[in-house]
Amino acid sequence: MNTNDITLEGNVVKERSKVLYKVIKRTFDIVVSLVGCIFLLPIIIIVKISYLISKDYNSIFYTQTRIGKNGKEFKLYKFRSMYVNAEKDGIPLVASPNDTRITKIGRFIRKFKIDEIPQLYNVLKGEMSIVGPRPERTYFIDKYKKEYPLYNLRHNVKAGITGLSHVYGNYYTEPKYRYLYDLYYISNYSLLLDIKIIFKTFFVILHLK
Repeated sequence: MNTNDITLEGNVVKERSKVLYKVIKRTFDIVVSLVGCIFLLPIIIIVKISYLISKDYNSIFYTQTRIGKNGKEFKLYKFRSMYVNAEKDGIPLVASPNDTRITKIGRFIRKFKIDEIPQLYNVLKGEMSIVGPRPERTYFIDKYKKEYPLYNLRHNVKAGITGLSHVYGNYYTEPKYRYLYDLYYISNYSLLLDIKIIFKTFFVILHLK
């Protein structure tokens, strides 16, 4: 066996590993999202009642166009945490720690990541994964691509409900650091890393990190 044979064999092993990883990851996504959707109903009822009591708004769901794998658009689902028409001038704004657009209930569900739960439906549809870079809007993508040359690499994998930038940062982490976390994940993704991120996510939700 010559060196070319060794190289070829090594590439085949790598490709098989990637295929196996994708199959296991998709299977895990489907199982978790199905189970999650079953338990989602009582949470929807609780959130709906809370919204009616607070009289902040009637619609508990919020949809927004985001960009996923290979630059494909999809509708992302969330529990509404901001007032209706929060961007009245039509210019997208990044949320800030003292953002007046966020309601009292919105702050609570953001604190415990409850607003992200409806994205299990996106996962079930195959538009997202449990773990991956957070999906962004076209407006911000066009902006960040000018600042960070490799920004588009984020679209080489499925967007995720949670990810490195989600567990080591928060809603208000600077784009530069979210970008670096995402690049690290894209370059090093594996089942072990996914498991670590999921495990870390529970600590973040319980505020034990």
